[in-house]
Amino acid sequence: MPGRATVQGMEVPRVAVSVDLVILTVRAGQLAALVWQRHSEPHQGHWALPGGFIRLDEDLPATAARVLGERAGLPDAPVHLEQLQTYGYPDRDPRQRVVAVAYLGLAPDLPAPDQPRMSWRPVAGLAGMAFDHLRIMQDGIERARAKLEYTTLGAAFCRDTFTVAELRRVYEIVWGTPLDPRNFHRKVTRAERFLVDTGRAISSGGRPAELYRRGDTDVLHPPMLRPRQRQPFEPVRQSPGGPITSQPDEPDRPFAVPSSGDVLSHAEDAAGRVGQDHRTRNTSALEDDDVRADATVPTDT
Repeated sequence: MPGRATVQGMEVPRVAVSVDLVILTVRAGQLAALVWQRHSEPHQGHWALPGGFIRLDEDLPATAARVLGERAGLPDAPVHLEQLQTYGYPDRDPRQRVVAVAYLGLAPDLPAPDQPRMSWRPVAGLAGMAFDHLRIMQDGIERARAKLEYTTLGAAFCRDTFTVAELRRVYEIVWGTPLDPRNFHRKVTRAERFLVDTGRAISSGGRPAELYRRGDTDVLHPPMLRPRQRQPFEPVRQSPGGPITSQPDEPDRPFAVPSSGDVLSHAEDAAGRVGQDHRTRNTSALEDDDVRADATVPTDT
């Protein structure tokens, strides 16, 4: 029967397994993904992620490494690869049943690929991609954003040595929001074994900026939660000791730079109505976005 095979007397469906790569980097001040434009049906002319089918003598990591070198055109690039998710719904490929295992790759300043149809494209401009690749790419971006909260992966987007301002720019680009420079500097330099001071500094005409390199830990402690509005149906995030409040030595300002005073005014008015201390954040309006020693660490899924 077409599309089926016989194994030990049982008919089983033939299913192809592919590996698709979400390769992200920061180029020209934007978060960019490596994609290629399909020249044939299905989805002719649409952007697609680099991928390939697994061989009978390969495991998944070997296939991902081969696709990175042969299809993506980055054979020697120092790309951090990790398995992202598996996609197996029946109609994802109109040609045949295909199960895709996606891998996420992150690296700084990746070069132009040596494959002619591959190119770096800002993720903000990628819509209507082939197959389910837009969903896969969005899942990869969300994984990268989440991992910046509780791992030191943000430094993977930087060169071997970097300034805190360069690291902050990475967080702003990946998270898609401006951050307060002084709060960010305090949090990343106080995080345990995240940054190592090289003892050197660079200057572009102003005050010299210290150079750092990535430390020897993979876990960001305390975690650094990205600023975001809490949806009405979401519960307030709390620490084991109750609602998270500002510490006495911390300024009463959000980690993110607000575009207007509306959010802060709303939070302050609400805090006054319920008689809270002037140092307590109104977590019903804003999620906690500061580094907290007792904050719950998000789960990597």
